[in-house]
Amino acid sequence: MLTTWIAAILRRDLGALRREIEAYADERDIWRVAPGISNCAGTLALHLAGNIQCFVGAVLGGTGYVRDRDAEFARRDVPRAELLREIDAAIAAVERGMARLAEAGLKEPYPQPPAGFAVTTGDFLLHVVAHLTYHLGQVDYHRRLLTGQAGQIRAVSLGEIATAVPAARR
Repeated sequence: MLTTWIAAILRRDLGALRREIEAYADERDIWRVAPGISNCAGTLALHLAGNIQCFVGAVLGGTGYVRDRDAEFARRDVPRAELLREIDAAIAAVERGMARLAEAGLKEPYPQPPAGFAVTTGDFLLHVVAHLTYHLGQVDYHRRLLTGQAGQIRAVSLGEIATAVPAARR
């Protein structure tokens, strides 16, 4: 059941990242960097998609994806459509990787120690979720700061978590 919950949160937050990238009225704003901010939304989207495709898709799901982390931070002016394809590929990686992970596997060591640290797969996946959500907040802030759009895009919506049902139905 925990694998289902982790997968649902990853899908929810990647969906929110997709909505954030779609919400930029001017595609050029995705790549603008404001003073005091080191990464723009485009860089963060590439980084998050690469991170998930690597750690969930390739390592857990056997997709064969090969990550180029340096390129995630070096590429510029990637068209919005390509960014959205990368996010969609990350969502597919979640589906594949998490479907292949049994509940008992969460207590096992993560197959490729990240950054040289031996951790359980469950602990590492919770770290991946937190990392995604952290950067999702940065993307939301970037969009609001650079575009003046104050509207919500339903990032981290409670209604999208695995067990959510309207309270009146419980």
